[in-house]
Amino acid sequence: MDGRYTFNRMNEELDNGYTIFYTYVRNRYQLFKTADNCYTQQLLTEDPKNPLPRLSIITHKRLKEIYPYMENIEYKTGTANMQ
Repeated sequence: MDGRYTFNRMNEELDNGYTIFYTYVRNRYQLFKTADNCYTQQLLTEDPKNPLPRLSIITHKRLKEIYPYMENIEYKTGTANMQ
């Protein structure tokens, strides 16, 4: 994504049913909205030196906190599929 991709745009895309893929602290995640103020974050790749939960629920506040550190943000339309 270019430098003009904003948190507001990402938030709107999540509201519209997009699935967001991103890298955060060397791990790749899939993110989608599951309810108001509730997002499901699924770990897609794992760094063995940094074990993390494979699936977690995060709030809008947490999403806003980690947004500045997200890298390689991609998105796709359609329903969220758990892998």
